[in-house]
Amino acid sequence: MDDTRSGNSLVRFFQRYAFLKESILPVLLWKLLALIAISALWYFSIAKIDSDKKTATNIALNDASEIAQTYAQHLTRAIEQVDQITQFIEYEWRQQEGELKLEDVLKASIIPPTLLNFVAVINSNGIPVTSTIPLQAVLPAIDNTNFLHHKTETSQDILIGKPVIDQFSGKSVIHFTRRLVDGKGAFNGIALVSIETRMLSAFYGGANLGEYGLLVVLGQDGIVRMAKTGNGSDNDIMPALRKIPAFNSSSGAELFDGEHWFTDDRARFVAWQSLPDYPVIVMAGLAEEEVMKPYFAAWHSYKSGAIAGSLIFLLFAVTGSILSMRLTWRKHQADEIRNSYRLATESGEEGFFRVRAVNDSHDKHHIIDFVVEDCNEQGASFFGLKKEQLIGSGFSDFLSESEREPMLNVYREAVKSGFHDGDFSVAPDSLVKATWIHLKLIRSGSGLAVTLRDISHTKAHERELSRLANEDALTSLPNRYWLMNTLPQALQRAQQNHSKLALLFMDLNKFKSINDSFGHAVGDELLHAVALRLKSTLRPTDNVVRLGGDEFVVILEPLVSKKNAEEVAERIADAFIEPFKLSLGERAVGASIGICLFPEHGEDAETLLKNADMAMYASKAIPKKRYFFYEAELDHKLKVRQENERALTEAVEQDQFILYYQPRVDTFTCEMSSMEALVRWNHPKRGLLEPPDFIALAESIGIMVELGELVMQKACAQIADWKAKRLHVVPVSINVSAQQFNQGNIGHYCVATLARHNLVPSLVELEITESSMLGEQVEVDAQLNSLRELGIRLLIDDFGTGYSSLSQLQRLDMDVLKIDQAFTAELGKTIEGEVFFKAIVSMAHALGMSVVAEGVETQEQMDILRVLSCDEVQGFFISRPVPADQMTILMEKQSLQPVT
Repeated sequence: MDDTRSGNSLVRFFQRYAFLKESILPVLLWKLLALIAISALWYFSIAKIDSDKKTATNIALNDASEIAQTYAQHLTRAIEQVDQITQFIEYEWRQQEGELKLEDVLKASIIPPTLLNFVAVINSNGIPVTSTIPLQAVLPAIDNTNFLHHKTETSQDILIGKPVIDQFSGKSVIHFTRRLVDGKGAFNGIALVSIETRMLSAFYGGANLGEYGLLVVLGQDGIVRMAKTGNGSDNDIMPALRKIPAFNSSSGAELFDGEHWFTDDRARFVAWQSLPDYPVIVMAGLAEEEVMKPYFAAWHSYKSGAIAGSLIFLLFAVTGSILSMRLTWRKHQADEIRNSYRLATESGEEGFFRVRAVNDSHDKHHIIDFVVEDCNEQGASFFGLKKEQLIGSGFSDFLSESEREPMLNVYREAVKSGFHDGDFSVAPDSLVKATWIHLKLIRSGSGLAVTLRDISHTKAHERELSRLANEDALTSLPNRYWLMNTLPQALQRAQQNHSKLALLFMDLNKFKSINDSFGHAVGDELLHAVALRLKSTLRPTDNVVRLGGDEFVVILEPLVSKKNAEEVAERIADAFIEPFKLSLGERAVGASIGICLFPEHGEDAETLLKNADMAMYASKAIPKKRYFFYEAELDHKLKVRQENERALTEAVEQDQFILYYQPRVDTFTCEMSSMEALVRWNHPKRGLLEPPDFIALAESIGIMVELGELVMQKACAQIADWKAKRLHVVPVSINVSAQQFNQGNIGHYCVATLARHNLVPSLVELEITESSMLGEQVEVDAQLNSLRELGIRLLIDDFGTGYSSLSQLQRLDMDVLKIDQAFTAELGKTIEGEVFFKAIVSMAHALGMSVVAEGVETQEQMDILRVLSCDEVQGFFISRPVPADQMTILMEKQSLQPVT
């Protein structure tokens, strides 16, 4: 009985749920669809999370790198300021021969007084001798390690000490030290600048490092100089590094894990940047938990959204099992396609629109506006809107008054032609968030497909390239390229307005001498100062252009009369009266100005520039002539100069030069001790020319080096010839120009030339003018030392006509001092002349130099020179310069009796 009841119940159960057999497949399909949808949701969510993480990581690394680079720049400037103080102390210490008083000279320090602890000088025995604080307070601050380093090492580089607690102020300080030397280059103590550790970050406005960010100044010796955490103090070294990283590049950025590197176990994005001029590395660290906080929040949001979406899909799977699987699947596919397209358009940088033309109700052929039918978010963002706000609106509603009609005309033309592609400058009152846009229109049915792209950055880059192409990098003035493009336009304006225009062609006087003597750095500094002074003399409508070298052109536009040009030229000339203040001191230069007028002196740019150039040379040729207006006869003078330049260049190439020799004799025995080689130009038409006729021209056209090498070659060849004839050969002195000396390879050329002719260095002497020794001190010393080591004697030529000082003579350690003939000519005329000459002789002898009197012409001068103990003489009284064959006769004589 019980069995029968159980069987009936089972039958009724299967009958009740029999429909499940027929619906199981659709139900399973819907569940499968839900599973696919949920999987896709999680896949894209995870992909988005991963993408956001990479983006956040890159931003964090870039932010850390930017902080490190910015701080490195500020730190470099801060250390440079301290370095300048040590250099200043080193210079003043040496100049004042140890009598420097720091309390007097550092009152105007560029370091904030609150951060400068003290400045002191420690002598060679390790004892402080001058300081901005009591000397007894300096003793504890002396680091024996730094002191011994400077004492044993000859490096002049600044040394950055370790952070210590100053016993005088109780503050954390760092000591910067520099080696001091005396006049002979020997160790003479150290300059010590003590600054508060806070100074290393005081000049840096700083970025927000967050609560756990890290800023470290690390020496290349692996010792931390300063550490700053978050917005804390400079002395707060927490979180501390577990160990010092070994960086394998000068800069970089990466994520450092917390357990391995930091004592607080917080991971950080760390960027480092080495200072190019100092042994210091800057580290900037941003705590991962802080900079990634937005990412973590987004991650939780994505996860919550994915969970919610999964529940929704499951609900749809349950309730949608009665729907047609085929219809649902096709709809799903359509949605996927639309989503993919939207994702593609939204992720790009271009704005996409579809607009429909709106015609006038009274004129069906006239378009009055366009309606936005669709767009992407990027397109809407151009107007600062959401796409929902843009779709359905009239396109002209989002255009400003100034751009509405011009832009609608472009759209109308695109409807007619079917296509438009171009760049547009955005009006200042426009809603478009760009300065330049690229617009592409394609006709599609009754509407237009619009593509909009922001090209502001590209246009800005083009403008910058244009600026670089048209601007002189040294002076920031317009350059020759700008002039040749702008001057024709200015001439066209003047012609259309029936007005005048003037060109002032200007060349600096004495610039070449300063540039050759003191080096290109000083020359560049002078050119920059000249540019600033020139601009201050002109009107806003005028322009000054640097053509190159020391040549400038001024465009005066508009010009009322010739007098206007004269007034400007006078102002420019007056501006050059005051010397220019350069890093090495004040230097005066003048300006030769040539003026030509449009249209009187030329009607095109090339002619005007050429004529102004000729007028400038005419001004330069007339002493004290401030400016010169172009005249027709200058063409002939220019041709003569060009012919002379061509002839001189050809003379060097064809070796049209010969050497004369003038003996130098012992003042007391008249025995020949040396001779000077003097160059002569055997001109094909003008005959034998002496140096004053062509040396200045050779310097101006840049062939002085070639001419000097030719003279040295001929002199050595002649010495070798005399030796071959077994004559008693005395040393031959050869003049070396400033250009040869500043080129830096005079020693190498001497070695090669001596080797070529198998000569010993003692047979050659080099005469160097005072101006040649005023270049970069290190380079000058190096060249002189190399020549001296070869065994070549060095002579200072024409002493008294240049800029050399007693300290310079002592430093350079020359062999012979040749006193200029202008001082010799005063002997026997004035008591002052003899006193001055005697002072020079005494000074030279005290420095271990022998003295040669140049330009000796009388017996009286000879007698006075003997009384003054002058060592040697040279001049017409002994012998005029003679060619090599006549010199052979003089060499055979035991002594040269004066010419009577």
